[in-house]
Amino acid sequence: MDFTVIGDITDIETFGVGRGIRERRRLERRYGKGRWRKRKGRAKVRLPDGTVRHAELHWYEATGIGRKELKIKRYLD
Repeated sequence: MDFTVIGDITDIETFGVGRGIRERRRLERRYGKGRWRKRKGRAKVRLPDGTVRHAELHWYEATGIGRKELKIKRYLD
């Protein structure tokens, strides 16, 4: 799904680090080695049809590499 994050992501939590991430090997092959973390947070997003909704987002992040593979897990409104 395509979407655009509007503003800042808030209430950020880390819920997976290093070996606790099943996708770690794939992430390292695709984006490079790093201290990978699986994180979640809340933000307003603009969907392809132009609607703006408040959603919970999940993504992978590593220092020096940045946020990768953002996805909407659920809508909060």
